[in-house]
Parts: sequence; C-alpha cells; structure tokens
Amino acid sequence: TATTEIYTLSLHDALPISGTDVHRPKGQTKADTDDAPKFSPCKLMDFELEMAFFVGQGNDLGESVDVNEANDKIFGIVLMNDWSARDIQKWEYVPLGPFNAKNFATTISPWIITLDALEPFKCPAPEQDPAVLPYLQEKSRETFDINLTVGIQGPQMAEAHTVCQSNFKYLYWTMAQQLAHHSVTGCNMQAGDLCGSGTISGQEPTSFGSMLELSWRGSKPLPMPDGTERKFLQDNDTVIMDGYAQGNGFRIGFGGCVGKVLPAKP
Repeated sequence: TATTEIYTLSLHDALPISGTDVHRPKGQTKADTDDAPKFSPCKLMDFELEMAFFVGQGNDLGESVDVNEANDKIFGIVLMNDWSARDIQKWEYVPLGPFNAKNFATTISPWIITLDALEPFKCPAPEQDPAVLPYLQEKSRETFDINLTVGIQGPQMAEAHTVCQSNFKYLYWTMAQQLAHHSVTGCNMQAGDLCGSGTISGQEPTSFGSMLELSWRGSKPLPMPDGTERKFLQDNDTVIMDGYAQGNGFRIGFGGCVGKVLPAKP
C-alpha cells in the first residue's frame, strides 16, 4: 500500500514543447549477466503518461503549503511525457534513484488549462487506505475527469496506433497533496515551477501509462498494425499523447503532447 510519494528528477532546461524530437540518451547500464556497467545508448526507451501542474503562487522559504489551500496556488495543468530510459534507470535506481534516466527530456503540451476551466469536470478522488498522515489529509478529496490516450506511430505506419487509454482521475495522489508534500520541509515553491503527476495508470491493462507496464517489462510485446511489435520504443517512433475533458456538447483539450525518438548521437 502507498503511504508516501516517490519523486524523480527532471530539469527545466530539458523541457521541450510538443513537437520537439528527442534523441535516445546514452548512459551507464548493467545487464543481469554482466559483471560491470557499460556506457552505451539506452536500449529500453519508454514514455510515461503524466500530467503536470504549474505553480501560480509560491510560498516563503521555511513555510509549507496547507493541503487544503494548495489548489489556490496551482495555476493550471498540461499533458506531460516524462520520457524514461529504463535500462539506465534500473542500474542507477539503487542506491541513488532515477537521475540520468529521467533528465534528458520531458515533453509538455502547448496549452496550460486553468483549474477554473476544469471546474465542471471535478469528480471524487480515489479513497486512500491506509489513512495518510495529517498534513496530507484533505477536507474534500476531488480530482478531474480527463480522458487520456497514448498512440505510437512507427516510421512505416500511416497513423498512430493507440496503446493506452487512461484517465487523470485514476491518480492515487491529488495535485494538492503533491504540492503540500513537496513544500512540507519548507521548500519554497515559486511561480512557474512545474510538478509532474507520476505515471497515470488504471486497473485495466489497456490503461497502463508506460511501455514498461503495457509490455509487462518486455515479456508481452504489443502487436502493431504494420506487422511489427513493441516491447519498448524504437528509433523514429513518434509518441502522441492526447487529453480532453468532455462536457455536455463541449470539450476542453490540451493541444496534444508529441515527440519523436531519434537515434542516439555519436
């Protein structure tokens, strides 16, 4: 059971907007059969379906954000592809945690949708059991009903093939809890800071938000319409994320979150 949140590193300088190509990263990897790590291009390139929020109003150094006031400090949210190099991540995860496996690129959608615009799409957030610590307990646990999809388009495919259908409401932790937790030490959040949600996966296998989950760590390759299959992303694959909130006769979208995987640089 989840009792706290896990954070990973991404850098604002590696925050390309939708439509920017991403080179396959290089780094240290170690296969289970190897005695020592090797330096090489990543072999297990992955996407992570996420959303992210921009802080609109920060807090002073040494102060923390109250979880029941946190939403008032959030400006709006975007789609986010938190690209991951799984083989690099596996080697560095213990004892450091994800670092170079996550810092090479994080793609976001072009439009920031405010919480006011999403007000009609509020819905209950998942029940949390066991109970969280008092600083994370919300008087009203609410999230947003936002439909999310991920498609992969290979170089020989006429259009993207949908591999994931998920929803923002599946997240165990709310944005308010994330902001409260991030600031609980007195970390001074500032206007413009961007915080990712973590991978958004539902209960059904088709709702899993990464290739790591969808292919069961590569043990169940996904068939593609061009006759190929995918365990992880291949060079020249384009990942297309989309999200929208559906109202009665109207829809609010995020503009798409698109990135193409280019071969590693020499």
